[in-house]
Amino acid sequence: MSTRATDEQGFRELADTYRDELHLHCYRILGSLTDAEDAVQETLLAAWRGLDGFEGRSSFRTWLYRIATNRCLNALRDAGRRRPPEPVPPFDPPEPSRRGEVTWLQPYPDELADSEPGPEARYTTREAVELAFITGLQLLPPRQAAVLVLRDVLCFPAGEVASMLGTTETAVKGILQRARASLDKHRARTAHRPSPRERELTRRFADAFTAGDLDGVLSLLTDDAWLAMPPAPHEYHGREAIAGFLRVTMAVPVEGFTMTPTRANGQPAFVCRHGETPAGLMVLTLDGDRIRAITRFLDQK
Repeated sequence: MSTRATDEQGFRELADTYRDELHLHCYRILGSLTDAEDAVQETLLAAWRGLDGFEGRSSFRTWLYRIATNRCLNALRDAGRRRPPEPVPPFDPPEPSRRGEVTWLQPYPDELADSEPGPEARYTTREAVELAFITGLQLLPPRQAAVLVLRDVLCFPAGEVASMLGTTETAVKGILQRARASLDKHRARTAHRPSPRERELTRRFADAFTAGDLDGVLSLLTDDAWLAMPPAPHEYHGREAIAGFLRVTMAVPVEGFTMTPTRANGQPAFVCRHGETPAGLMVLTLDGDRIRAITRFLDQK
């Protein structure tokens, strides 16, 4: 390691080169931008305090990932999965198709997810930040999620991952096999194929939604589409169930509702507002020329 890291300013300059990728790493494991930022701050503080103990047996980057990964796992073990308060809607929603388990999930801005995967990565950068992938990670046991990200996304060798987690290469291989099998089952239910007509499809969706055109919105959905609204656990499956929910919500008069195009988690999204008041972020999962899922993050400002 360069001697420039032996003083605080030099350490900050060196550590800051890894801050963004560490933030994305922590987000993948924790599913929350807020928790990821806390984990990165704790990682860099722990690294600075423990700098004298860094012996250079691994790269500085690997050392930081070791600290960050274990900080994330400790956060999950110490506090359990923190669930935000369930929002109370100003209407009586219909019975959901199911109650989602991952209500703490937050979207990840596309401009932050610009790291390139290694040559042995199992998942592309886009796949490794999509909502289906991040949600699937949240449903895995924490050590499985950590091993899968370190091996299949970041391409750390099995020996380095074993050292990071204080286990053996054999154990890492077994954990990875179980994680892959579980994640593949989840992604099989939620995967999509991006459409070249994405812009037109999303424009039509926004036009119909802001106009309160329920039939227009439903015509753009696949038969097995999902609607989810983190941190609310209510999820609606299929056009009929989604229609029942939207019929109730669209009956509530809203003045000046707008949807501004953006992107999150590698997917088309909209910043929603009621006049000047933030009204969440809506992310669309596409399947060919239809919409497979609508995820509306209710508490995004």
